[in-house]
Amino acid sequence: MQLKENNTKKIHIHLISDSTGETVSTVARSAGAHFKNFDTIEHNWVLVRSIEQINKILEEIKENKGLVIFTLIDKSIRKSLEAGCKRIGVPAVPILDQVVMTIEEFFKYDLAIDEPGRQHALSSNYFDRIGAMQYTLAHDDGQQVHNLNEAEIVLVGVSRTSKTPTSMYLANRGIKVANVPIVPRVQLPEALVRKGLFVVGLTTSPERLKQIRKSRLNAVGESNETEYIKEELIEEEVLRAKKLFNQHGWPSIDVTRKSIEETAAAVLDLLRIFKERNQFESSNKK
Repeated sequence: MQLKENNTKKIHIHLISDSTGETVSTVARSAGAHFKNFDTIEHNWVLVRSIEQINKILEEIKENKGLVIFTLIDKSIRKSLEAGCKRIGVPAVPILDQVVMTIEEFFKYDLAIDEPGRQHALSSNYFDRIGAMQYTLAHDDGQQVHNLNEAEIVLVGVSRTSKTPTSMYLANRGIKVANVPIVPRVQLPEALVRKGLFVVGLTTSPERLKQIRKSRLNAVGESNETEYIKEELIEEEVLRAKKLFNQHGWPSIDVTRKSIEETAAAVLDLLRIFKERNQFESSNKK
């Protein structure tokens, strides 16, 4: 039997930052996702703030030639890296330059500040995220429903429809999110139907739900002999949830084939529509 040839190529990408490296890492992985048949070997250098560090990095780049992606504020350090990459014969991409330059040119204002790691400095946005995380943790899985009105978003759905991970992802962006489970034979809290509350229902296919629940039971060592994973009961749960969404006029998202990031993006799009509608209605009342 002839073995299938592996056409996957290995490429080196050097990620250099004067801060935590989150920006270059995210961009590199997002860009890499657009290509097939190659395996990325990442070389990460963070908190790079001296010429000595750059010289050591250039030695590694020379040994493993590949694309260089960087975010460096200090001009002398930048020039040293760019000159070194030119000598070695590899491209060096300053990923934030185009955006920063466009902001400066469009707004006619000098927004660039020579301070490494400034994008991660403590700010009001940082404390907003911390507050959102605290609120979301306290309002996970139907807890503290008495003050749901403080939530910007409330997610509802049957067990294992990604309510908690989606809530935490959104909270990390500074959005206060609560999530409430739909449990068989249990009434939803009255606070959930208050006027002005933005509620989004999450649903999924019964088949997928059964797989996820079964995996969860196996992971915690529980028996599979339970109503929790009976297919006919799961179908009833999903159907009841959809009826509740329609009854209350809540928009819903099918998460069957969606990642957490995709679900969160869909929720944010619905939130935008909700806010625009409210603004339109408010302006018409004046």
